[in-house]
Amino acid sequence: MPTERLTFAGHDGSELAARLDLPDGPHLATALFAHCFTCGKDIPAARRISSRLAAMGIAVLRFDFTGLGHSGGEFGNTGFTSNVDDLKAAATFLRDRGMAPALLIGHSLGGAAVLKVAPEISGVRSVATIGAPFDPGHVTHNFAEALPEIADKGDAEVSLGGRPFRITRTFVEDVSQASLSDAVGRLKAALMVLHAPRDAVVGIENASQIFTSARHPKSFVSLDDADHLVTRTEDAEYAAEIIAAWAGRYIDLEPPAPPPGAPEGVVRVSEVDRDGFLQDVNAGPTHHTLADEPVSFGGSNRGMTPYGFLSAGLGACTSMTIRMYARRKGWPLEHVSVDVCHDKVHAEDADADAPEKVDTWRRRITLTGDLDPEQRQKLLEIADKCPVHRTLERRSTVITELFD
Repeated sequence: MPTERLTFAGHDGSELAARLDLPDGPHLATALFAHCFTCGKDIPAARRISSRLAAMGIAVLRFDFTGLGHSGGEFGNTGFTSNVDDLKAAATFLRDRGMAPALLIGHSLGGAAVLKVAPEISGVRSVATIGAPFDPGHVTHNFAEALPEIADKGDAEVSLGGRPFRITRTFVEDVSQASLSDAVGRLKAALMVLHAPRDAVVGIENASQIFTSARHPKSFVSLDDADHLVTRTEDAEYAAEIIAAWAGRYIDLEPPAPPPGAPEGVVRVSEVDRDGFLQDVNAGPTHHTLADEPVSFGGSNRGMTPYGFLSAGLGACTSMTIRMYARRKGWPLEHVSVDVCHDKVHAEDADADAPEKVDTWRRRITLTGDLDPEQRQKLLEIADKCPVHRTLERRSTVITELFD
């Protein structure tokens, strides 16, 4: 996933630091991501969601709000309204590049901000929130013990996530007066609300209020026992997968014609976790799965092994070939199932010193229907004409190039 580091002017002219995560292939749509309160554009959940969307052909702009991360400006002079205005500036920046956002994603207070701004950004087709508060003023509970000092002196320094921040009376008043009811009610885009029932920072009742206030189409997804920041890899992957699959229903992701030499397009495999073996497998913008190794071989067993995919290809092709022949003949074939076994283990064969041996694939084909013995025998013969079967039996050439 190529990433472009860039800056653009925020609500007060300050330079905001951003990353534009771009698809490796064709750019089909654009998303805008808003991070949580005092967080930043590089939190694990943001990176994972951006990576998954980019694999679908959706570019993602994630940036640090004014005064946070690598962005300029004073955090003490910001508020909920300034976050909303920064999002407007980001949308304008993307539109000027010919990449107007069709999807808005917001985490925590960033989720409240995208709900507030969505009705004001033309072209937005879908909005997803993660652990978002219905009342933006909810954020003040993070520094509740300092509220009296802020009210009395006008500001106070508080510690949030182990870092010092200056919170002003203006910020408290701005975020406390903000309301989402009208904006959510006016939302003219599909809405997905993701929230963890055990979220100890923003309670699940916030998700209920957002969901109830919105019109259809709307969806709710439980993040089960995820924490508020969605820090665990498996939780971030789940959220990314759900958002990516859902967004595809509302955003036009029609890819261009495939490149020469690849009539079915490009299958792209990219590493998810360098400490294990988990891989993202993408065939165009709409087909995604995971490849992995069993736990016993150092993987997390969250996807089929590479040999498992080969077996799946053989089984699927066999079943399709039999069905096409029976359909053409008008035979009463009601159902086909194919069991495939392969006697190699990928993790062992990856060893360069492993002895070479002949691969053996075993297929067990089950045909259901009122077929006579001759028809069944003919369909068994047709199975051997499956294109993947032929590919596995004959010698193939693999051309490998190193791409910079």
